[in-house]
Amino acid sequence: MTLKITGALVLGEQAGDLYVDDSGVLVDEVLSPDETIDADGLVALPGLVDLHTHLREPGREDAETILSGSRAAAMGGYAAVLAMANTSPVTDTAEAALRVLDLGREAGLVHVQPVGAVTRGLAGEELAELGLMARSRAAVRVFSDDGRCVHDARVMRRALEYVKAFGGVVSQHAQDPTLAGPSACCHEGEVSGRLGLPGWPGVAEEVIVARDVMLARHTGSRVHIAHVSTAGSVEVLRWAKAQGIDVTAEVTPHHLMLTTDLLTGYDPTFKVNPPLRPDEDVEALREALADGTIDAVATDHAPHARHDKEHAFVDAAFGMLGLETALAVVRTALPDLAWADIARVMSAAPAQIAGLEGFGSLDLGSTAHVVLVEPDATVTVDRGASVSLSRNNPWHGRTLRSRVVHTVYGGRVTVRDGALA
Repeated sequence: MTLKITGALVLGEQAGDLYVDDSGVLVDEVLSPDETIDADGLVALPGLVDLHTHLREPGREDAETILSGSRAAAMGGYAAVLAMANTSPVTDTAEAALRVLDLGREAGLVHVQPVGAVTRGLAGEELAELGLMARSRAAVRVFSDDGRCVHDARVMRRALEYVKAFGGVVSQHAQDPTLAGPSACCHEGEVSGRLGLPGWPGVAEEVIVARDVMLARHTGSRVHIAHVSTAGSVEVLRWAKAQGIDVTAEVTPHHLMLTTDLLTGYDPTFKVNPPLRPDEDVEALREALADGTIDAVATDHAPHARHDKEHAFVDAAFGMLGLETALAVVRTALPDLAWADIARVMSAAPAQIAGLEGFGSLDLGSTAHVVLVEPDATVTVDRGASVSLSRNNPWHGRTLRSRVVHTVYGGRVTVRDGALA
């Protein structure tokens, strides 16, 4: 099927037409397209890529499935998502990675790229089947024990050395368990003290970031820091990049906009790991994203069934939804960020970090992954309208800027006029 997209503002700049041939590739012209999309006034970006998505399948299909998560991703303008390994069973073997890959292909709405666990069972002790996962048809290149920190420096060093051989990267959940244990759930400070909630100090993140960039320098390998949340971590990353250390980092939409003050109502919707931080950290994260110190936006989309969230704050599950709202949150939090920069941090850079070929570009000859955005639309979020199976949406009732109108994945329209095609 051929496609013509007319009048789009490509990367928010010059209006032009995009053509997709019947192999799903962007070409310079199609004479008689099978479908035409009028994109007058819409911004065309390369389909978004999420480095950090929890799809819950296998094991917790009551919270999300690969199909429902793929629907949410398409609605958010995504063409590819990286499915984290902390499922049940854990994605720590080639067979498990292939199962995730194939379920994503069956859904057919986005490319679902499995992330492999760093250690068996996420236990932090013995390396998982890194090489077998990398050599499998799933071609795993990103490895993470996300939800848990690889806290043993010796194990982290071995993982970095191992993945270097095939161009892999270790994505670290930076949380020193001796400084912020499993019960820690609120930024350590005035708010945590007043509310009586176990504190999660920023230094628990920062010491792991500092250690891991030094391990990356020592091994000559690549490390990626997941969901950066503090100004101190930004300082370490800025220093490491100035030294030429091969480190990349991501920030979530919620850490770019929400602050720890929201916890005063004890609403478990706002319980997330790492926790929401104060204004000064949020501002530092925004600046770091804009200047390139932080490379990418990643949703950390973490759906939960109601019975896992509807508890006292300290007992509720960590995590928030993010796929359907990420682009609008970034636009709202950083209204002056150029569209080309949004394409960089939400598509091109994540694709490069993940080693995903054919994503992150609107150049001729590229696979046609395109999102068309109404730039000045305002949308009030309704959690009941989500296509996710879960409802732990921190943006419910908030008005956000911009709206995904159409999503094209591999030349096929997956979202048309704001609804699944």
